[in-house]
Amino acid sequence: MPPPIRRGLSPLRLALVSGYLALAGLVYWQFGTRTQPFLPDPPSVPHVATAKALVPLEAHIMSKCPDAKDCLRELVLPAMQKIHDKVNFTLSFIGTPTDEDDGVECRHGPQECLGNIIELCAQKLYPDPKTFLGFTMCLTRDYERIPERNLIEDCALEHAIDFSSLNDSCLYF
Repeated sequence: MPPPIRRGLSPLRLALVSGYLALAGLVYWQFGTRTQPFLPDPPSVPHVATAKALVPLEAHIMSKCPDAKDCLRELVLPAMQKIHDKVNFTLSFIGTPTDEDDGVECRHGPQECLGNIIELCAQKLYPDPKTFLGFTMCLTRDYERIPERNLIEDCALEHAIDFSSLNDSCLYF
């Protein structure tokens, strides 16, 4: 009788693989993102800190999706508090291209498409993630009300976004 076929990894192999991946990630983080070779500074040159390249980080959401609210609150915001200085963060929005209407169909309807546009415009006008992510989170807390003018004005005021600039660039309320 042939030996039984084993499926999966044994706990020992899983631990070894996990340890290897952790070590590889640490080595890459420490040495793989350097902009210069790892050499000590010459004695005559004062030490100058070199900037590390930012890691791209992108989250894909839908402005009127209840899951986006949880995703932003439970995952994105806590992560950004810890790594904001190490990443180039952008928000992207989910939609389906069409040949009719405005060329995009949103899962939660046309008001969601408008909410996506508002949040994209805020990101374009205020590229600092602290500003546009805070504004987006504010809107998402009351996602059912997107794109009501009062909600947008209140969130803009709360996050130092000039509503007139946002309106002139994107909205036309």
